Amino acid sequence: MSGRIDFQSQLNPQQLRAVQHVEGPVLILAGAGSGKTRTITHKIAYLIDRQYSLPDQILAVTFTNKAATEMRERVEQLLQHLSIPPLVSTFHSFGVRVLRRHASRIGYSSNFTICDKDDQKRLLKQIYGELGFKDEYLPLAKTHSVISRAKNQGWAPDEYLKNSRDFDSESIHQVFSRYDEYLRKSDAADFDDLILLTVKLLQEHADIRNRFCDRYKYILVDEYQDTNAPQYELVKLLTSRHQNISAVGDEDQSIYSFRGADITNILRFEEDFSGAEVIKLEQNYRSTQNILDAATAVVSNNLSRKEKVLWTAEQAGEPISLYAANDAREEALFVARRVRQHLDSGVSGIAILYRTNFQSRQFEEIFRMFSIPYRLVGGVSFYHRKEVRDSLAYLRIARNPEDNISLERILNAPPRGIGRVTRDKLRRLADEKSLSLWGALQHSLRENLFPARAHLVLKTFSELVERFRPALDLPLHLALETILDKSGYLEAFRNEASESNDNRVLNIQELIAVARDYSGDEGSLQSFLDQAALYSELDEFDSGADVTLMTLHNAKGLEFPVVFLAGCEEGLFPHSRAIEENDLEEERRLCYVGLTRAQKKLYLSYCRRRRFFGRETDELNEPSRFLSEIPAKLLDSSWGQSGQMVRSQSNQPAFLSSQALRSPAKPKKAYTGKTYNSVESIKAALGARSGRSGLVSGALIVHDKFGKGKILKVEDTGTDLKITVQFPGRGIKKLLQSFAKLKLL
Repeated sequence: MSGRIDFQSQLNPQQLRAVQHVEGPVLILAGAGSGKTRTITHKIAYLIDRQYSLPDQILAVTFTNKAATEMRERVEQLLQHLSIPPLVSTFHSFGVRVLRRHASRIGYSSNFTICDKDDQKRLLKQIYGELGFKDEYLPLAKTHSVISRAKNQGWAPDEYLKNSRDFDSESIHQVFSRYDEYLRKSDAADFDDLILLTVKLLQEHADIRNRFCDRYKYILVDEYQDTNAPQYELVKLLTSRHQNISAVGDEDQSIYSFRGADITNILRFEEDFSGAEVIKLEQNYRSTQNILDAATAVVSNNLSRKEKVLWTAEQAGEPISLYAANDAREEALFVARRVRQHLDSGVSGIAILYRTNFQSRQFEEIFRMFSIPYRLVGGVSFYHRKEVRDSLAYLRIARNPEDNISLERILNAPPRGIGRVTRDKLRRLADEKSLSLWGALQHSLRENLFPARAHLVLKTFSELVERFRPALDLPLHLALETILDKSGYLEAFRNEASESNDNRVLNIQELIAVARDYSGDEGSLQSFLDQAALYSELDEFDSGADVTLMTLHNAKGLEFPVVFLAGCEEGLFPHSRAIEENDLEEERRLCYVGLTRAQKKLYLSYCRRRRFFGRETDELNEPSRFLSEIPAKLLDSSWGQSGQMVRSQSNQPAFLSSQALRSPAKPKKAYTGKTYNSVESIKAALGARSGRSGLVSGALIVHDKFGKGKILKVEDTGTDLKITVQFPGRGIKKLLQSFAKLKLL
């Protein structure tokens, strides 16, 4: 058996060095496209083939079932006659394996139930009812997310309360404590518990810990940069009796902090494992040198990283194309034309990447226009997204309250106190009286069939729908905007600041932008609704398509011959939240991931103007700072706007020339407002404006409706101050100074 595989001929020198490192800890820094999976699987095969280990003494852990399956299959191809394969597993699957055998030692049965997300949300709703909490004041989605994040930090409820600075922390702590208590009493665990309980078991029972340490002589951890606190503790426990750990990862691709991933785990590896060897895999087998140089130039601006430079034996390749579009539609048209050219020339495997989901809508519409089949990854189609369908349902109800399907959809969205019991009674009444749901609602109000509280909320809703109808006399985009404003639907997302809610608001704003294109046309409402309905029915992406639309986060681990990275604008990418919080390093790593998905050809694009909330501002967007971090020699910006040259007289790329940002082909109304020459001048002006009223970040205020609160952020809209305030028990609200009537404490 020994020596059957010729590893030297199959690996480059650094890969071979990593594979042959047998005893002691090793950190394998695997740059993008450097053969990470090949190195891991060959190392497993090497340990077995060279008889350092029996197959069942090896444990390899990764994050997805897909990755685990791929690794397992590759090992089986290398070692074709294994009777007992090594254990290649996800972290969570390994946790279940351990707990099924030993859960009784920590108070669970071996048949404990694993709760999925729906189970968790139902349990949280039950707890809300018991505590008298309301979703509109403490969104259940926020509580669910906070509990998950706390568990990914390794925190029990009391530890969460001790470490949290959220104004809602005491309320969430009550829910969290009762939630964990219910799980224990029900002999159940949620997804996050699978790692936490495994760590608890190994920490509290040395005999079990030693058994697993002795069992697994060699441990390999894939994507080490994505480990969270409990996963890190699990790895430490499993290696506590030996140090034979091979950690494989790339800190430059750490982009999942929102899931609890802690980049410091990989950065401090040498401190955690004394005497660790660090091996860098820098030879890239995916991209051209121009693409690699651009990606390295961008990510090198980060401080939290280990230095490495990607290189390839291939040619430099084509320059990176930079396109400056007037707006999102023009950007999509440019991409579609170039995609069609690539497809016609026989290229397959094209990806359009973007920072947030709302950006897909323009590409979807234009690709249909060009008859370009595509698949949408990591999310539903634009017209299938809940917030988009809810918004369309509001428009349908304004036109026809008898529309049962639409009424069911928006009756309690956002939550307005029309609960399940009330809805069930309305449905029964509609059946008994052969009425529509709207008819049953009106009948119940006339006959006073509900208790006082339910009667009041139904009456309020009925009056709300009646107020929708006059809005239909407005242009379509204004009608939709007005209806969503009156309904409180849009405000519900704005009142709870999070990236997911920001994306929902952007999707609704994108829908209003679509409606604007229909405004003024005869029969615009019907055409708009019909078109949306057709998209909803026909939006089945082609699983065999050569074109893929996806967010940057979902692109990690994939590669494509041609990549378009769209929307490279300040506030979009990098995301405005990262800019506000001065936390740009992960956004820059996300850019690095996006750039290194491209094998042969890379396009970057941005829009001079982008519609938000159906309106196109007169202010020009700033190109992403990441574009300015790419050396000019790597860029071909000659595509420009509408195919025109966008290179300044100094031969710098378009984004470095303010003159190049002005569009000669599609003139816009001159902007007559205040202009600023730098970020500092904007901050200075904002400070002067808000300072006169004392409404500055950190100030304590009182609001007539929401009570006492703390100002988190003050923004100058040009005509007013938009003030973000955190109110204890009420969440985060965004208010306009002229309407809010805030008083300083």
